[in-house]
Amino acid sequence: MTNLIVGSVNAPVGTRVRGVIPVTNLPGGRPLEIPIVVINGAYPGPCVWVDAVIHGDEPEGTLACHLVDAVLDPTSLHGSVILVPVLNVPAYEAAQRGNPLDTFSYDLNRIYPGKVDGYLTERLAYAHSVWLREVATYEISIHSGGAHSYLSETIFATTDNKAIELAQAMGKDWSLILKSFLPKGSPPAVMFEAGKQGITVELGGRPATSPSDFFRCGRVLADGILNVLRYYGMIEGEPTVADRWLTGVQHALLAPVSGLFLAETSLGFQKPMNKGDVIARIVSVYGDVLVELHAPTDGMIFGLRALPNVQTGEWCCFYAEIQGELPKATRA
Repeated sequence: MTNLIVGSVNAPVGTRVRGVIPVTNLPGGRPLEIPIVVINGAYPGPCVWVDAVIHGDEPEGTLACHLVDAVLDPTSLHGSVILVPVLNVPAYEAAQRGNPLDTFSYDLNRIYPGKVDGYLTERLAYAHSVWLREVATYEISIHSGGAHSYLSETIFATTDNKAIELAQAMGKDWSLILKSFLPKGSPPAVMFEAGKQGITVELGGRPATSPSDFFRCGRVLADGILNVLRYYGMIEGEPTVADRWLTGVQHALLAPVSGLFLAETSLGFQKPMNKGDVIARIVSVYGDVLVELHAPTDGMIFGLRALPNVQTGEWCCFYAEIQGELPKATRA
């Protein structure tokens, strides 16, 4: 056991240290940095790295990091935990999906591993990638529907047994694990290329930002992270498991016309649907039905747009084509 160094942090064994991963300076002289919390346990074990706010309008992961940080004791922790409560600080400050000052590499979750001499956000991705690749054993990227939609408890993972094991370790609330065959441009892609495991978890978004709803999302995310730590023997306690794990692929249904998006009032998240079932109607300003949206396959909705007014090509629905159940992953 040795000190754990990440960015500006040099954390002795059995301690918690806050710091940053330096990136560059902004025009006004303020540094662009990635805030981190490094919790270096007193005992040997893996490193679980949690990334929040890859997109600036998805702050549910920030609260989850706070809730996890509040209960971890480094003097009894096996291994280490790296918490990144806000990865994309300029986007977070603007409450936008990407950094509005960088229109060339706007979406941080599409440009990993970044470039040391690239556009501003590419440099941020590069600085993050260097430490992530070197330090992490497992990585959890936290996302939500942000300003555009609400997404229910869903995980994206590769079909590798160890990745499925990490996804299943999120516990009882996470029964939908969709396939990400070859991740590209994201922190889990960095882990995949390094021969390690990373997953993307989705929960929350604009329709769930009331005090109670927002806290519920943060709590469910935090409980999933803590369940991962229990599963890998990093903290005490018996991990929970889902009753079953459904798997398949996602379909992003886009609006074929502009108008008012009226979802069926009987819809529910992650409730079984049959191919052809009506999901929604888009009507004109006069109330005339312009188009009906139907379930493309047997499956279930795991996300819906936030605002009823929609224009052509915008997200309407995230739909999961269910292809079967996953067995419990076997430990390596």
